[in-house]
Amino acid sequence: MATKALVAASTKPLILSILSHRENYGYQIIKEVERLSDGELQWTDAMLYPVLSRMEKEGLVRSQWVKTEAGRRRKYYHITDEGTRQLAAEREQWMRVNQVFLSLWGLGGKDPELSIA
Repeated sequence: MATKALVAASTKPLILSILSHRENYGYQIIKEVERLSDGELQWTDAMLYPVLSRMEKEGLVRSQWVKTEAGRRRKYYHITDEGTRQLAAEREQWMRVNQVFLSLWGLGGKDPELSIA
């Protein structure tokens, strides 16, 4: 199971990545994260909605209420142009960090020279 710190650090890029494929509503975002992580990440409404609200204030996502065929209203979120730019920056940072770990753990094809003081 992922630590709280890792979950917190990965929340924004995960949401932006999911929304970059298509607009979605909160419950479906939670289920998609669970599916993609093979159940390792268990998000809750109480965790997700404050993050979505902050992201909306930052201009990274926008929301819209949609009435479903069953007559219920659902709040759908979609990524904005600013969100797309932020996702590109996040992706680059995460890829750099991932490459460092792959090298350190001997999985990236590089033989890291470590100096321990």
